[in-house]
Amino acid sequence: MDYCNILKDLCESHGVSGFEKQTAELMRKLIKPYCDYVEIDRLGNVSGFLSCGREDAPTVMLEAHIDQIGFLVSDVLEGGFLSFVPVGGVDSRMLPDAGVLILSQNVYKGVISCLPPHILTKEERDKPFEQDSLAIDAGLTEEQAKKLIPVGTPVVFEGGFRNLAERFVSSPALDNRAGVLALLIALERLYNAERKANIIIQGSVMEEKNLHGALTGAYRTMPDCAIAVDVTHAKTPDAPAGKTFAAGGGAMIGMGPNLQRKLTKELIRIAEEKSIPHDFEVMEGSTGTNAWAMQIVSTGIPCALLSIPLKYMHTPVETVCFSDIEAVADLICEFISGGAIC
Repeated sequence: MDYCNILKDLCESHGVSGFEKQTAELMRKLIKPYCDYVEIDRLGNVSGFLSCGREDAPTVMLEAHIDQIGFLVSDVLEGGFLSFVPVGGVDSRMLPDAGVLILSQNVYKGVISCLPPHILTKEERDKPFEQDSLAIDAGLTEEQAKKLIPVGTPVVFEGGFRNLAERFVSSPALDNRAGVLALLIALERLYNAERKANIIIQGSVMEEKNLHGALTGAYRTMPDCAIAVDVTHAKTPDAPAGKTFAAGGGAMIGMGPNLQRKLTKELIRIAEEKSIPHDFEVMEGSTGTNAWAMQIVSTGIPCALLSIPLKYMHTPVETVCFSDIEAVADLICEFISGGAIC
């Protein structure tokens, strides 16, 4: 696999929560050569299955969500402007001047309107913009907009995919396409390796809204245990030190009541024994990830969480270090190949 180009393709596919079909089809295509079979369920989750060929072997789910934050067009205004509502945790500070892609039958470029500073009052300059005061300008007349862009059309940030120096990449949707890539890398390596467990690799829908994709996907397949892969907050100069982690620091291993202690301890043991870069993220309650939903499926699924440090989460310039993606993949491979599973 050309991992960088695959990540670019994943980030440039469109998958606003509830509208993940394009990303789901891409993931199905990418995992199909390494699975016995692949399915997309009625909710839109992608699930690939790979048997280890051993009788009574446990089944491990490797899970990452495929959806991204975005917007929905809510109305066409006078002059052809489009009002919109957020889908997922969109920070309104990111919106003025942002470029967007409007995903109608054809893709239209747009910009989120804002008043230039020259005509703002002092009070207006000192106040943050409210999302409902903004609109999307696609350069269309009102008549064109009503014909070409139906209410309910999804919209995503247009940010591009950038390589920063040699180690980092920046793009919208790295939350959580970086996690998807970590699973793809692990699956490719495990395909021809000895495995102690059957594998379900799942790309879950709707994490940014309600975690329902992972919940229903886990209920349908009922693995013996699950490892969720997501992103966490990376250190930046303005970030709180106790709640962020070094980009380039490796796999962040979640610890807390949402995460089974035995499974977590085994991942820590492997990371230390194999010298895989890692750190610990203590999470006292909900992890805010799909592990929270999968833990209580049916009679319970033991869950662990591996996270990739991400700068500027839920912005058009999300940024990760490639070595952290690889560290998560390395840890998963070692666990499936030689760990004490479930």
